[in-house]
Amino acid sequence: MIFGDYKLEIVPDTEFRLDGGAMFGVIPRVLWEKVAPPDDKNRIRVHTHCLFIETANERILIETGMGEKWNAKQTDIYGVFREKPFAQTLVETTGYAPEQISIVVNTHLHFDHASGNTKFDANGNIVANFPNARYFVSQSEFEHATNPTMRDKASYMPENWRAIAENGQLELKPNDYEIVKNLTMQTVRGHNATMQTVMLKQGEQTFYSFSDLIPTTNHISPAWLMGYDLYPVETLANKQKLVPQAVKENWLCWFYHDFDKPLCRLIEDNGKIRAVQVENV
Repeated sequence: MIFGDYKLEIVPDTEFRLDGGAMFGVIPRVLWEKVAPPDDKNRIRVHTHCLFIETANERILIETGMGEKWNAKQTDIYGVFREKPFAQTLVETTGYAPEQISIVVNTHLHFDHASGNTKFDANGNIVANFPNARYFVSQSEFEHATNPTMRDKASYMPENWRAIAENGQLELKPNDYEIVKNLTMQTVRGHNATMQTVMLKQGEQTFYSFSDLIPTTNHISPAWLMGYDLYPVETLANKQKLVPQAVKENWLCWFYHDFDKPLCRLIEDNGKIRAVQVENV
């Protein structure tokens, strides 16, 4: 799809499953199961949808998904289901192979956003999945990822960034920075202290990723917060600020973890905010 001067494509990655209670925090199951039916292990279906942006000079991938380094036990725990290799999906969706990506950006380094940064090579060594790319992450997030709290330690896996840090591909960025003209990363507290959101401005149009501030369209309501959030009150405050702005300015919104509606606009309908899926721009 064309968005101003840029080409955008959602690149589907992997279906997996997370505990419904953790995904909806204090919201009672009797409410959340109506919109996200759990399986017999109380897990709900989620997805990872990466974003490809093509400019005149760059081929950018934002988020790299779940990757393909999972062992059998991990695959079972998270119910990971991949229809095809990500490299194949990338070519089919964008026309480009991993070797042709020039910039990779992580909003944060949790495993469900950054595992695809690296892969196993033919000898079983972990190497960069995008060998010719510069990898961007904020310095604050990298410092937290390498020294996490006990509460979020399990979300960070050094094998997802160690190889690219050691070979010089990883570039540490400020809390707020511009990737290319009009495409910016902004640190927004809530999910953790250092996660970033994505904003692309093209004239009067805005494309926005809430990242894990609003992981799915079922989390649009301010009080529907994840149990994973380190600072839920700040998540709430930032949602109360950003969601009305998205409605008023008709933002095109990317919901990274939504199972089947990754791209939506938000509208007010009888006093409630709901997501309307967008297929093309």
